[in-house]
Amino acid sequence: MKFIDEYRDPALVAGFLNHISSAAKRLARPVTIMEICGSHTYAIGRFGIRKLLPDSIRLISGPGCPVCVTSARDVELALYLASQPNVIFATFGDMLRVPGTGGDSLQKKRAEGADVRVVSSADECIGMALSHPQKEVVMMGIGFETTAPTIAAVVTACRKKAINNFSVFSVHKIVPPAISALLADLQLNIDGFLCPGHVSTMIGAEAYRMIADAGLAAAITGFEPVDIVEGIWLILQQIENRQTDVAIQYSRGVRPEGNVRAMALLESVFEITDASWRGLGVIPQSGLVMRAEFAAFDALKKFAIPDIHSQDIPGCGCGDILRGIKLPHDCPLFRKVCTPVNPVGPCMVSSEGTCSAYYKYY
Repeated sequence: MKFIDEYRDPALVAGFLNHISSAAKRLARPVTIMEICGSHTYAIGRFGIRKLLPDSIRLISGPGCPVCVTSARDVELALYLASQPNVIFATFGDMLRVPGTGGDSLQKKRAEGADVRVVSSADECIGMALSHPQKEVVMMGIGFETTAPTIAAVVTACRKKAINNFSVFSVHKIVPPAISALLADLQLNIDGFLCPGHVSTMIGAEAYRMIADAGLAAAITGFEPVDIVEGIWLILQQIENRQTDVAIQYSRGVRPEGNVRAMALLESVFEITDASWRGLGVIPQSGLVMRAEFAAFDALKKFAIPDIHSQDIPGCGCGDILRGIKLPHDCPLFRKVCTPVNPVGPCMVSSEGTCSAYYKYY
């Protein structure tokens, strides 16, 4: 028996679905729950969870895909840095095909001769920098609190080893301020949140206190069918009992306080700043930039950055989809012009993107 088998047990799933159906009948009103993790979006589609729920329980996807929420300007900055001479531009794979203004992408830059490399881990950049001392290795630091500590670890390692030809283009973002922005969005009517499992291993449960303070329910869940349906049931229990809490369903991975050591490492290298999110605009105190003492590893300080022209892709509904006010089927480009083979917007590029999940599973 594999470790994950118990979290895919049909009998356990059926039991929680019975609890959900009973709770839905007792509530006698529709309930909307938003998941704010791209891995949840993918898993909900893959395991057909939406189809198993009562009609009165509605799941919508939020800004849980870090590639998708990267602003148009940051995409253009990545394209500019990748085009510079004597640069090795390292990035995670999903970013490769994200279209910029005019349809350019890192993949196209690589085809034109730019040295763009896909890495699975940031520490691969250390070997690149040592092997190519005549070149500058620029790592695109993308992701939420889950990946930012790994970038911080590489930066501190490079400083200790006096590796001076490595820098980071940080577009890291942090999740709690985005949730606060969603709570303030008058176009949304959310009853509860499925909070991200991976991010929560780092930041813990208390970071979501603003959800409970707003009178809404929340549950941190894992990514298997049992995890997700149990998380939904925990949210319905809170709504039914008129309680507000941040339940930890994913207790095998998440502690209430999170990973204190990893967050301390993150905070030693990065500081919080305002950041632009695709679809949500500028969210105060939601991004991470290098601290002044690590300026030597900040790509935006190593290179002279010109005025960058950028604009959202005309007709693309990614912004409204990331806010949860539209579904992919509401976008006129979905399945017609925008497909995984020919992605118009980032939500179709990443495997964690809402449009990608809907294209594959709905």
